[in-house]
Amino acid sequence: MFTRNNQQDQELLTWVESIPGIGRKTGILLLVLTDGFQRFNSASELCSYAGITTVIRQSGSSVRGQARISKIGNQKLRNLLFLCSFNACKYNKACKALYDRIVAKEKSKKLALLAVCNKLLKQAFAIAKSRIPYDENYRSTLVKIS
Repeated sequence: MFTRNNQQDQELLTWVESIPGIGRKTGILLLVLTDGFQRFNSASELCSYAGITTVIRQSGSSVRGQARISKIGNQKLRNLLFLCSFNACKYNKACKALYDRIVAKEKSKKLALLAVCNKLLKQAFAIAKSRIPYDENYRSTLVKIS
């Protein structure tokens, strides 16, 4: 299944586990289900695979349903990420800020937890692709073209 050696898998697992909120079981499951994050080209593809993206139910101009999460995806991964989001709200600064910002807008707490799940998955994807260990104070250095 994996084309890398065991040393690289252990290193990748250590990096993914370094994210506050993601534990050993979730880290292993992420590596197994994504083939070490090689199956996906973008974080949005991974979020769709996990089934934590939103789906807007709309038909024309008269029927406007409430946005819900897409349940099409890996249920086991979605459940583990949802449970990890509780710890991430306590210990992960970026996730806590996101959760507090959504709750302050008087949105539901469940919606905020799903946003935290999405954030955790995107953090794990970024760490796996960049091969840079988790740093809570990391800021990307984008070059601004004027």
